[in-house]
Amino acid sequence: MSYERFAYLYDELMKDVPYDNWVNLTEAYKQKFQVEGTRLLDLACGTGELSVRFAQKGYEVTGADLSDDMLSVAQRKAQTRSLPIQFFQQDMTELDDLGEFDIIGIYCDSLNYLENELAVKQTFEGVYRLLKQGGLFIFDVHSLYKMDDVFADATFTWDEEEITYIWNAFKGDEPHSVEHELTFFVLDEKSGKYDRVDEVHRQRTYPETKYVELLKQTGFDNMEISGDYSLQAPESTAERLFFAMIKSK
Repeated sequence: MSYERFAYLYDELMKDVPYDNWVNLTEAYKQKFQVEGTRLLDLACGTGELSVRFAQKGYEVTGADLSDDMLSVAQRKAQTRSLPIQFFQQDMTELDDLGEFDIIGIYCDSLNYLENELAVKQTFEGVYRLLKQGGLFIFDVHSLYKMDDVFADATFTWDEEEITYIWNAFKGDEPHSVEHELTFFVLDEKSGKYDRVDEVHRQRTYPETKYVELLKQTGFDNMEISGDYSLQAPESTAERLFFAMIKSK
């Protein structure tokens, strides 16, 4: 089975994800920090679900992702909707000169897929370089609570006619890390049989103070931290943390 087809199945699995919440929170911080301009870079854009939503709201969107197959799906979505989104295959730790942006976002806990602190810092440095002075940088990550208490040794399942999966999450070797072992059974409509696909995803997060430290080393200083799609400070059981800041120098 092609990974491009599998990317569409991911969209089916993620159909209940509240993508509009990311858009709404970005716009709320844009207004709060009084950011001008609509040039937006969607880093680790995946299949383009958020890129499309931002473009439909009038943003001039550029999407970047490491997976060429995911980008093929994203490009098709944009073309189907006649949206002028540019997509580039990029490693967010080694960003090329994609231009200057008013807003840069790394959404859907994509930053948690980076292997170590150095990769996180390199990503922050690339963002800082591409962000205009006065521009908004926003990203979200899994909280320590989500990694250590929700994911650890948990099993999740999904069962529908076309696709079924079993998702086992285990504590990783590094602090606050998780290994996701996923087994998918995907219906082949021609044969009527199910194809099995196995994947392993690894994620790692850090304390809030570590992200703040790395951001300050990069040059960011005016930042806010909120929890679970709100503008409020995160509670102890918040599962998703949002960092929003302005490039002031």
